[in-house]
Amino acid sequence: MAGEWKISRLGNCVTHQKGFAFKSSDYRPSGHPIIRVSNFTDRSIDMAECSYLDHDTVQQYEDYKLRHRDAVIATVGSWPTNPASVVGKTICVPEKAEGALLNQNAVRLRTKADLDQRFLFYLLKQPDFQTYIVGTAQGSASQASITLSDIFGFEFQCPPLPEQNAIAGILGALDDKIELNRRMNATLEAMARALFQSWFIDFDPVRRNMDRNGQPTQQSKTGSVKREMEPPSAISDFTSQSSHFDSLFPASFQDSPLGPIPKGWRVASIYEIADVIYGAPFASSLFNSERVGKPLVRIRDLPSESPGVFTTEEHPKGYLLKPGDIAVGMDGEFRAYIWAGVESWLNQRVCVFAPKPGFSAAFVRNSIIAPLAQVEATETATTVIHLGKNDIDRFTAILPCASVAEAFTRLCQPWYEKIVTNKQQSRTLATLRDTLLPKLLSGEISTLSITIN
Repeated sequence: MAGEWKISRLGNCVTHQKGFAFKSSDYRPSGHPIIRVSNFTDRSIDMAECSYLDHDTVQQYEDYKLRHRDAVIATVGSWPTNPASVVGKTICVPEKAEGALLNQNAVRLRTKADLDQRFLFYLLKQPDFQTYIVGTAQGSASQASITLSDIFGFEFQCPPLPEQNAIAGILGALDDKIELNRRMNATLEAMARALFQSWFIDFDPVRRNMDRNGQPTQQSKTGSVKREMEPPSAISDFTSQSSHFDSLFPASFQDSPLGPIPKGWRVASIYEIADVIYGAPFASSLFNSERVGKPLVRIRDLPSESPGVFTTEEHPKGYLLKPGDIAVGMDGEFRAYIWAGVESWLNQRVCVFAPKPGFSAAFVRNSIIAPLAQVEATETATTVIHLGKNDIDRFTAILPCASVAEAFTRLCQPWYEKIVTNKQQSRTLATLRDTLLPKLLSGEISTLSITIN
């Protein structure tokens, strides 16, 4: 098979377009999206933090529009020690970014007739290219750059087009399943959040009960909080269809420190629904990257769920973070993560909110999202903001009757468990993909020997 492969030079196989230097003064809070290097994830694009241009001005930038499956390389960025903005980072444009504009410091690549577009992306993600291209970078630690001539000078073994299609099909199937899991998790999380909003912030079942009884409804302070998200119509339909649980709710309100809340409910300390467990101060002198001992979770590891260091230390106050735990970093930004990584020691400045009997991780996590956001919004610091025990001591939660808490757990906790399972499966699939990628692209193994179910 490999005998049919030929040595090709990247520059002969692709067309390219560098990004445009849009002026920040032209950015708008909404409109047509602009993709910057800071929007790159490991393999795709995060559209949540895009800049925008007025739609009326977009027509003059047609050459800079992205297509689904374009390969894009960051030509300026930091060295690989900073995963947020790495020079040479390569992504594949997702369908949701079709038509978005490419900003400066990146180059878009499209294949010519004898090279498969999706195969190109995997070619650029293989370790040989990434090592090669980062090795050509020049500049300071915070501002390194690579040239187009270096990118286009890369030589590789190019299989016949049918084999390219087969390789891209195998690796793409794994990536597609990972993406499907990600989208499913986003939906499950949004459903739990929407139901929590409906039941414990807007008190929709109570208001429906009052309407049935012909009673005028009161506007509560908690119920008037702006929705943090507008769920898709299917999720809105679900929360409306949950009305068969209305009989579990009262048909009137009572006063509370937060304003009117359902009768018989109460406002309580966060400690009535969860124990807060703080990470221990493990000695950095015992950290290692050789995977000796147990992994140790630091704040930086929460988003990726991939601990960067291990330790042989067994701290007397140590806590082992387990899949399904709700973990919060206490510096910089305060997010409640559903941990799905391997069991790991919890380092200092990371804490876990462990549900007490009668409450679920789904209920606890949704109860702390708002107070965490409030602390983050009100904290001021010259460098990094901090979450302290004094802040957490002031967290409150609205405690429903036991039957409502049980119903919420019965509905939402299985979704959280599915989120964890999906994340774990995606990690396994990513490992398989990364193992297969260099072997397939070198011809070491044949696509005929692989079946992806």
